[in-house]
Amino acid sequence: MSVILAMCLFSLSMSISPGPVNLITLSTGVNHGVRSAMPFVAGATVGFSILLLFIGLGVGQVAAENTELMAILGYIGSGFICYMGYKIATSDGDVEIKRQNRPTFLQGAALQLLNPKAWIACLAGVSAFNLSASYEALMVFSILYFVICYASVSSWAVLGSRISKYISEERKLQVFNQMMGAVLILISIYLLYMQSYYA
Repeated sequence: MSVILAMCLFSLSMSISPGPVNLITLSTGVNHGVRSAMPFVAGATVGFSILLLFIGLGVGQVAAENTELMAILGYIGSGFICYMGYKIATSDGDVEIKRQNRPTFLQGAALQLLNPKAWIACLAGVSAFNLSASYEALMVFSILYFVICYASVSSWAVLGSRISKYISEERKLQVFNQMMGAVLILISIYLLYMQSYYA
């Protein structure tokens, strides 16, 4: 039972902490409401779960041994985070933003597959709980993480929808979007710097 509790606490701490996925979810909640954020939340949860299973089944070791592949993934991931930050920062603050400007299920899944934080969480979880040695343990952890990840990322959408009533004016919403976009762009620059620093 203590292993299950440890898995739950690990999943919660990694899922609810700020990162690119949660910041985009927060911004979507502010701009469009909880319901419109849920496709992105679902995509991020599914994408993370797929990544966790692949790493648990041995892809993580192969990737860790191939530093060039990890570097390429790091650059692509940083670029995608920067792109999402740009999209958020340049939205005009109009609450009637078109549907196609909302983050999608596929963007959520892709972001997790390219997100350095997601890779670190998966590698750390698989190592900490020795999941590559037990298929059953990997499945239990994956199911727990799926549920906790979905709830945690969803909470950022709820937070965003609650904040929206305080920044419902178009100018305030535009400033909020610029700030959130700038944070994501700074995160991507930091990740690129770390990538080149350790290269």
